[in-house]
Amino acid sequence: MPYARCFTRWTGAVLTCAALVYQPASAQVLERDVGDFSLKLGTTPSRTMAQGLVTPSTGDTAFHGGLDLTHESGFYFGQWSPSAGLSPDTTLEVDSYMGFKKPFDKTLGYELGVIRYSYPNTDQIDSHELYAGFRIFDSRIGTAVSTDAGRQDSTLFLDLGALASLGLDLRVQYGNHQLDSPAVIDGGGMVSAYSDWSLNVSKPWLGMDMNLMYSGSSLNGADCSAYSGHNSQCESAVTLKVVRSFF
Repeated sequence: MPYARCFTRWTGAVLTCAALVYQPASAQVLERDVGDFSLKLGTTPSRTMAQGLVTPSTGDTAFHGGLDLTHESGFYFGQWSPSAGLSPDTTLEVDSYMGFKKPFDKTLGYELGVIRYSYPNTDQIDSHELYAGFRIFDSRIGTAVSTDAGRQDSTLFLDLGALASLGLDLRVQYGNHQLDSPAVIDGGGMVSAYSDWSLNVSKPWLGMDMNLMYSGSSLNGADCSAYSGHNSQCESAVTLKVVRSFF
């Protein structure tokens, strides 16, 4: 099922539009019952809370996927690999998670769990992230705290799901990053903490999936050399992604 994607990005005073890119298949999820468990195999993260936290696919986009096992009691565990490390410029990454999700009723529910990010083929130290959140109808609010070598990160996100009156999906994310040792910037400056944020709006339209995202951070200029947060780049950017299925 080929796809065409067009990306338009604005950064500062620069506007660029990339060429069309075709992918051989769309993201799919295979579901099966295994005893008291529900098994999901797919090319997109299937876990509701972890889906917004596991690393998205970058670079090695042809080889990524994972599995998710959910018990009828609410306990679940799974693994997601955003990159199989088969391309020369990518490395193997495995995100393993486990948690518990329970509804109070049809309108309320909660979820909590932990994710381990590991990089088997490199010397990079594994990191861990704790997350928790509440669901209200089709919306959810969550928070996550992670520890990594030399830093601590905390994230707050709000996913409003589908806004029926507008036909939009809306997600807001804010992150704060604390460095154990300040990063020295060219010119003598130092950065010991910074924050970043993003707003993502998506809408199906005329058979296309429209995605508009604004992202930014508290750093700019030379300070951006210390940035390694949630966004793909440090300074403010607006990205438009259009996905169209031809078959």
